Amino acid sequence: MKSSEAIEWLKKNNLLELAKTSAVCLENIFKKCLNAGKEDILIIGDTGIEDNKIASVLAGAYYLAARNLNLKAHLIFQEVKFKGDKAEDETIDALYDLRRDNILILCLSKKLGSIKELGKSFRVYAKENMHRFLSATNLGTISMDNFPLVMGAINVDYDEMQKKAEIIKEKLDNAEEVRITTEAGTDLTIGIKGMKAICNAGDYRTGGTGGNLPAGEVYIPPKWKNVEGWVVIDGSSANRKGTVKIKEPIKLIVRKGEVVEIEGGEEAESLQETLDWAWKNAKHPWGVKRIGELGIGINPKTRIIGSTMIDEKTMGTAHIAIGNNYWFGGTIYAIIHLDQVFKNPKIYIDGKLLNI
Repeated sequence: MKSSEAIEWLKKNNLLELAKTSAVCLENIFKKCLNAGKEDILIIGDTGIEDNKIASVLAGAYYLAARNLNLKAHLIFQEVKFKGDKAEDETIDALYDLRRDNILILCLSKKLGSIKELGKSFRVYAKENMHRFLSATNLGTISMDNFPLVMGAINVDYDEMQKKAEIIKEKLDNAEEVRITTEAGTDLTIGIKGMKAICNAGDYRTGGTGGNLPAGEVYIPPKWKNVEGWVVIDGSSANRKGTVKIKEPIKLIVRKGEVVEIEGGEEAESLQETLDWAWKNAKHPWGVKRIGELGIGINPKTRIIGSTMIDEKTMGTAHIAIGNNYWFGGTIYAIIHLDQVFKNPKIYIDGKLLNI
């Protein structure tokens, strides 16, 4: 359904007023994060999962915010798409018709769906066409009770957060090694010599750039297999069925960049099952158990709720990811990328404590 029909759908489902209220703080996103002007803006949402309509409200709010600013916005709602599904023809046609160097916003309960001949992934399509983009997927895992938290995490001081991110990036880019410890028992050393960090801090003003909102992390791939030690996951853990908030901490023992042992309770068993599944189903399983990312959360308005997109941005946390990292400068190709979030890290960059 297109713009007018989607707005009518929000109204019929008693969501339009919430979208209107939320639109006020999203106006700043078009100014600060996207530097929007005369571009066409395509916003793609969906109709939500049961009582969870965060994706619907957020997509509608972006559309209304753009219209409040007299920007050229177009809104499309499709049915919820899961991994392996195809995006609806109306969505694919809208992407096909969008000229180069415009703006795309995704607010989805699960996935966008395959976009066929337009590209293997949304991000590749956006970058090849020089679109600026915002992406919020898997919103269906977040309850409506947490909608105010999501909006608060989006409504941050981007100048301050981007400045903080650039400082951390510069330190990581020029370092050889990071050591992380926590009172819970983490003691992990990661070699990063020659690798480059990436800021996800809401600065998407250049064609071909984009990322998550909520934003708020700096992340970097390890140098080859240079990861040693152990990490205690006490925040949240992603597995192939979703993300779980940790009740019983998971201990990961890492040798030569690979997870060799997992200890813990139910959450640890779910993670182990996922790695076993990936190992059996991967065409090239060598990357499945490798540590592919170190990330540092810098968003002051988030907290751990059991949603990776929110949890990994939380200030006062760090995370590692198991699996794929080739798309942000690493060398690991894998069928999984599983973020594991832990609390209260002390991060030493070439021996110096990082103050965030």
